[in-house]
Amino acid sequence: MNIIATVKQVADPNFSIGRIQLDPSGKRIISSFGVPPIINGYDSNALEEALQLRAKHGGRVTVLCVGDDSSRQALKRAIAMGADNAVLINEPEWLNADSAGLGYILAAAIRKIGLYDLILCGRQASDTDAGQVLFWIADALQLPVMSPISKVEESTSSHLTIRRLTEEGHQRLRIKLPAVIGISSEINEPRFPSIRGTSNANRALIPGWKAPDLGLKSIPVKVELQKLEILSHSGHAEFIEATSPEEQGVALANKLHELGLI
Repeated sequence: MNIIATVKQVADPNFSIGRIQLDPSGKRIISSFGVPPIINGYDSNALEEALQLRAKHGGRVTVLCVGDDSSRQALKRAIAMGADNAVLINEPEWLNADSAGLGYILAAAIRKIGLYDLILCGRQASDTDAGQVLFWIADALQLPVMSPISKVEESTSSHLTIRRLTEEGHQRLRIKLPAVIGISSEINEPRFPSIRGTSNANRALIPGWKAPDLGLKSIPVKVELQKLEILSHSGHAEFIEATSPEEQGVALANKLHELGLI
């Protein structure tokens, strides 16, 4: 089973929001100094599921990422975890693409790879929480898509039986391959890179594809981000004491009048 897993390098969501910044153009979330970026959590779950399916069925796992040169670190970690190979799509103009643009770009890269049975994506990214890219990939490739998936119950070379999360619980569904699946964190616990895997990753040559490699032209940039800070304020409670409910009512009314609320 040949599987393509998409990953995104993001600012570590475990750090304080005060240390997360927007780039000067207001188009991207970036990590401030001292906050190393990481692989998006749901994407790590998607990669882990790809590795487990490869262990069961054989084949190859290829990892795709749209990002700048620093995103090679995320791809090297993916190889250290066990991916067979990785490709960085690092056309600078595309770094600010919206979900539709990213889906269009990744679909073009998947067509270039050519041979695949399954595309696994994280259900959403921790920096934007949009959860749309995988649907645009499926639309561009005309493939069935399901998300968010919490378990792969059965897998064959032609079908998957999966659990899709719903507000009421889950659905048990069967999907024909090839397909696009959005993976949720309930599905597994991503492995840590092994020493051998880390050694392989350090030696790996990760190609960088640009617009001419994919036969694509300009992708419209429609993203504009704003950072909102929620200001916290303190408060206090005061108990109204009295010997009867009637006295409590009178005391409360007097207090509200004193505060100018009635």
